[in-house]
Amino acid sequence: MRTVTATAVTAAAAAAAALAAGAASVAAGRLASDAALKASPGRPLPTEPRLTVHGTAAGQVTLTRDLAALRPGTYGLAGDGSHAVVGPVLATAPHSADTVVRRLERVTHGTLSAGDTVWLTPNLYVGNPDTALGLDHADVDVPGELGPLPAWFVPGARRTWVIAVHGLGTTREHALNLTGFLHRRRFPVLALAYRGDLGAPRSPDGLNHLGESEWRDLDAAMRYAVRYGAERIVLLGWSTGATMALRAAARSGLRDLVSGLVLDSPVLDWQATLRALASARHTPGALLPLAVRAAQGRAGLNAGLSDGTADPAWPAVPTLVFHGPDDRVAPWAVSRRFAARRPGLVTLHPVPHAPHAAMWNPDPAAYEEALRRFLTPLM
Repeated sequence: MRTVTATAVTAAAAAAAALAAGAASVAAGRLASDAALKASPGRPLPTEPRLTVHGTAAGQVTLTRDLAALRPGTYGLAGDGSHAVVGPVLATAPHSADTVVRRLERVTHGTLSAGDTVWLTPNLYVGNPDTALGLDHADVDVPGELGPLPAWFVPGARRTWVIAVHGLGTTREHALNLTGFLHRRRFPVLALAYRGDLGAPRSPDGLNHLGESEWRDLDAAMRYAVRYGAERIVLLGWSTGATMALRAAARSGLRDLVSGLVLDSPVLDWQATLRALASARHTPGALLPLAVRAAQGRAGLNAGLSDGTADPAWPAVPTLVFHGPDDRVAPWAVSRRFAARRPGLVTLHPVPHAPHAAMWNPDPAAYEEALRRFLTPLM
């Protein structure tokens, strides 16, 4: 009798341990999914390394030596309470073996001091079109299904409007990188804040749906544009904002007015993006499938839409894709397949040495020239 009792106790203990381990795994998967579903606007993604400021001099800043610090081009340099703009690496400037010196273009606000923790960001500008670029604009509220959506409207003479929408880890300030370029070509520009952004309504479940529900806010912006004179619309999106643009171009009741799409680092495979962000948070590989399942259940993501090449009918309008092989968040290979499916309609502009949603930063002139050629027939 004692043997049977001991065996039963052992079995029960093993079952309890298995259940506890299973529950712990599910909880860990849920926590890992937060890397994408709770990405905070304006905060760096986990794929973006933190750098230390080692010192500043006239027109120079010395940073921790890292592949990120060596990226070519011009970037914002953000810290807690500070923002600056850094230009190219100054290879001939004196530095130690574990540091790199970049040109310091300007300090937008705050200060840079030795020991500060900072990160690179694609945003060169902070503020609004007036304070950042000297452009007249209106602060408008776009009526959305969850409530008013704040947006900046920069007027232009054309009847083709550009609606710009940011993605993971950024805010509508990201659109300021291209607002001046678009304004010089007389496009009206509407830069949208959507659900979850500062000043915009909160998503009912508090989660980022990677474009799968947020696209309806872009649809609301399209309706606003038409109400105020737009005859054609170009949708410009970065990251999950590019996903929103694709969804709106396919599902909106105004999709016939969309004359073109510009997609920068599009998130076309949400499962791959979620795995990348969870992995960057040091989630063990064995838990990544659980993170994907947790995200799908929590946010209602459609596994059938996890690969942007799944529907060969998308897109139905001329589309320009900026993307490159160094994107650690949205796989470059998926964009290549996406473009290959629609060779007469989708143009892929490769950009090497650029992180996620920063395809403009390595060479703004080349990016803008490609964009100019694409937009000219759509004007």
